[in-house]
Amino acid sequence: MLLPNWNSDALNYNVLCRILNRLGISVLRLSMPYHDIRRPAEIRRADYAVSANIGRTMDACRQAVLDIRCCLDWLQQQGYERLGVTGTSLGSCYAFLAAAHDPRIEVAAFNHASTYVADVVWHGQSTRHIRQGLEPQIDIDRLRALWLAVSPMSYFKQFARWKRKSLIVYAQYDLTFLPEFSRQVVAEFERHGIDHKVVVLPCGHYSMGETPYKYLDGWHLASFMGKAFKG
Repeated sequence: MLLPNWNSDALNYNVLCRILNRLGISVLRLSMPYHDIRRPAEIRRADYAVSANIGRTMDACRQAVLDIRCCLDWLQQQGYERLGVTGTSLGSCYAFLAAAHDPRIEVAAFNHASTYVADVVWHGQSTRHIRQGLEPQIDIDRLRALWLAVSPMSYFKQFARWKRKSLIVYAQYDLTFLPEFSRQVVAEFERHGIDHKVVVLPCGHYSMGETPYKYLDGWHLASFMGKAFKG
């Protein structure tokens, strides 16, 4: 299963899906809450997925995790036995939360990774407008506590319960998911003894989707998924 990035359109990642198909991996691409065909008519971006509305942001995350697990149910009904997930940016957050609660996910690839949703929103370049909406009323510590339930950092103990292979890809010059947060994620994988591989690309958050880095990223994701499922 593939989860795209925040504000991705309905055609993003179709090329990656075809590459995985050539490796013998079937892919179900999920339209995330408030994205593409699920976007309300009154908005032009997926702003409702992550916003200064604390409750709606949590609800969108909860819905995404439910969507993933329902898709796993459907895939099993279609006869698929080995299941995995790959997510990018916001999609990687949703993928981690689902994997922490569902033992059916044997392979997980996190394309960009971070610790707390609040930290990304507070310090990320792409979410400065959200911070501006929150800052007059709340500080980072309170926001981190409120969004604890939808933050990957809360669920490493649960994630480590089941044996699975994981890939972490992050960008060395990322101004959205700051590299220091991604390194904290890697440290948690190591502390919990989770089987994982780490790839660091010499680019930024959005330049990872541009030439030549998108080809490097795609190669790492596809080769990891292919080897993991063959193993």
